[in-house]
Amino acid sequence: MRKTLVGWRARLRWAVMGGVLAHGAAALAQEVVRVEAEPAGLKPAAAHVRGRAVTQADGSWLRQWPGTYFETAFQGDEVFFRVGAGEVSLRLGVDGDEAFALVRPAPGLYRVSRFKRGGEHLLRITVASESQGGPTVFGGFLLGAGTQPAALPRRSRQVEFIGDSHTVGYGNLSARRECTQAEVWATTDTSRGVPALVAAHYGADYAAHAISGRGIVRNFNGFAADTLPEAYPFALFDKRRAADDAAWQPHVIAIGLGTNDFATALNPGERWATREQLREAYETTFVRFIDELRRRHPGAYIVLWIAAADGSELQNEVARVVELAKRAGQARLGFVPVPGLGMSGCDWHPSVADDRQIAAALIRHLDQQKDLWQSARGN
Repeated sequence: MRKTLVGWRARLRWAVMGGVLAHGAAALAQEVVRVEAEPAGLKPAAAHVRGRAVTQADGSWLRQWPGTYFETAFQGDEVFFRVGAGEVSLRLGVDGDEAFALVRPAPGLYRVSRFKRGGEHLLRITVASESQGGPTVFGGFLLGAGTQPAALPRRSRQVEFIGDSHTVGYGNLSARRECTQAEVWATTDTSRGVPALVAAHYGADYAAHAISGRGIVRNFNGFAADTLPEAYPFALFDKRRAADDAAWQPHVIAIGLGTNDFATALNPGERWATREQLREAYETTFVRFIDELRRRHPGAYIVLWIAAADGSELQNEVARVVELAKRAGQARLGFVPVPGLGMSGCDWHPSVADDRQIAAALIRHLDQQKDLWQSARGN
């Protein structure tokens, strides 16, 4: 059985070649190798999938929204997984320990081994990179002859994040603000961003429905593409299939949208002749989007957050949306402004330190809400 080493001794070299220094690489005790000849006797393993993913005929998943993660539980010394087509940066974490980066892995079969014998293990593989250009494929998990399945986690709490690049974690690993597009891709890590941090605090599953550069009614600098509310109902960005996961009933929906609507001056030929018209369209559309989310998830607590300076147009507009939505009858609705961030990530985006501040602000707010984790179906 011929193998190509991509982890363990060579993991640091692999990570640097891919453009990202593997966070926590030295902490990973397991060996990760690419297997070119499939061992006999492999059997499919159950997977827990969070984030929108379309199951294909061969049992693999096609996914495009950021932060998708796949988990399997087992007892034994090795587990396998398949990576399909598409440019992707993955994070592998075992038993909740610090994850390491697998950047642009070649399609194929990979083996993770050298687990402690005798115990049960949980392997989580998270998509850290953004995939606006097209979906990527995860082929699922397999167990070897000496490995047995174990019970997958049954988390009772679900948290959904809807937003733009601030939710994606755009360039949050970068040590400087000036970045090429390649550097943005390499330093984006949704697994260390706000959604993952808040979910980890509450022991919850999470989904990140976010696209960098998109707004409520206007994308960054007015570029033509679906706005977030237009893309949101669909499993993939091609809008061919509706998102229809009946098991996804979030207790909390955290929305961070508006930065792109107001980041730049209006250009000639845009739909709004004045800033006032833009603000009115933003407010009306955002309130309608909240209403649509409420119909989907009647029992969810919805919180709007924004990383913007006190008194700024952006902060004022999000506060105005909350006010209008409450006037229209939205009772379980909150607002968390987060000013004063360093914004030292790529292109003046939140860094991982900023992400921790945002997550902490959201957690403080959520901890003050009553019956937060009641039935998300509104029963």
